[in-house]
Amino acid sequence: MGRPSPLGDEDRSDYAEVVDEVLASAEIQRLLAESGFSSGQLRIRALAAAPDTAHAHAAEYRAYAALRREVHGRHGDGAPAPLSGPGHQERPGAGALAVLGVLTPILAAVAGATFLLLGYGLRLTDSMAALADTLVRVGWVSLAIAAATSLISLVAVYRTAALRSAPGSAPGVNRSADLDRARETWRTALRDKAIRPLLLGELAEAGRAAAPGGPRFTPPAFARPDFTRPDFTGPGFSGPGHGTPDTGSPQLPDTLH
Repeated sequence: MGRPSPLGDEDRSDYAEVVDEVLASAEIQRLLAESGFSSGQLRIRALAAAPDTAHAHAAEYRAYAALRREVHGRHGDGAPAPLSGPGHQERPGAGALAVLGVLTPILAAVAGATFLLLGYGLRLTDSMAALADTLVRVGWVSLAIAAATSLISLVAVYRTAALRSAPGSAPGVNRSADLDRARETWRTALRDKAIRPLLLGELAEAGRAAAPGGPRFTPPAFARPDFTRPDFTGPGFSGPGHGTPDTGSPQLPDTLH
């Protein structure tokens, strides 16, 4: 099994887009036609080679990933923001406070109106005057609470809008522009330093393998050792009557004839 890719999940689509961009270039298309190599096979090899080409664009990718973490508020690469909202509301429990800030004026206004109706209704009937006065007081207090909380919520909304549109938010916009530039720098390095050399190497290797006049293996010439049989000649022997008689040889006695 190959090594895991160092790219994040959100970066793999960028990697695939750059691979397709290089594959569609005129240079690669010409080499594909000459080598007879399949574009689909070349794309599969390029995608599978992401861990092997990581060193070629590592510096640009590290800079891009670090800037992205900074811009996204250190929530991790591409992590979604909490549901409690941006800014100081990202603290635990801030979402509940925001809900209470919206519901409190509404509930207080409804309660105040209900108490006032009951209190003034009892006064009209001239019964339970003490209870009627209590309900009227509670109703007006509830309406005062509703007005106060509504004013506080309105001020909070305007303050949040002012903070977002203030000049202090300009660095965030600039950092986003820096993030876009860092992403383009990484994609350029990915294209020129990693994917394009990889595809050229694959096509060159495929071209060498398909060449008809490629190098072939020729076995070395082998010659038997020059072996000559020794010149064997029997000892010289001549029988009687052959050759010139040796006069110096001793004569046999006559008795043997």
